[in-house]
Amino acid sequence: MSLVLASGSPRRKELLSMICPEFSVITSEVDESAITAPTPAETALALATAKCRAVAKDHPEDVVIGCDTVVDCGGEIFGKPADRDDAVRMLHALSGRAHQVHTGVCVCRGEECKSFVATSTVRFYPIEEETIQAYADTAEPYDKAGGYAIQGTAALFCEGIDGCYYNIMGLPVSRLARLLREFR
Repeated sequence: MSLVLASGSPRRKELLSMICPEFSVITSEVDESAITAPTPAETALALATAKCRAVAKDHPEDVVIGCDTVVDCGGEIFGKPADRDDAVRMLHALSGRAHQVHTGVCVCRGEECKSFVATSTVRFYPIEEETIQAYADTAEPYDKAGGYAIQGTAALFCEGIDGCYYNIMGLPVSRLARLLREFR
């Protein structure tokens, strides 16, 4: 089976290599701002499906994986921060509370498509203002949903996790591996 990841995310590439060492990467040209859904989880799935189908239409013989991750803070979607102020705003909102991380996954080969949403709950300790400001001065928050990397320095903020750790990084590895078995 020829596998295609419809994402340029370095974290997703790293995590997918745990399942399959050989795959290609073809990013989609989907306008993410044009895609909405009633809930954050449904938005993650709609984005993943759009990305997957956009690449799959040009690669009908391949198994294509589309993913999208959103942070859900009280029903508000936190994507990648637009700038430093946005990163600081997100970290303030996440400080001292629980939030959900939803990753939509869509897998297609030709017309056959299967999908799911994985949800993990993350609880953050209260984060001191000085720490928020220092974290926002690093490069880490800016290419990650919610403005933090659980596998990076933000591990210091994490009080606990319910659900798949790898989902928080952007790819629910075990669940995707099980779904890919259906495409052999």
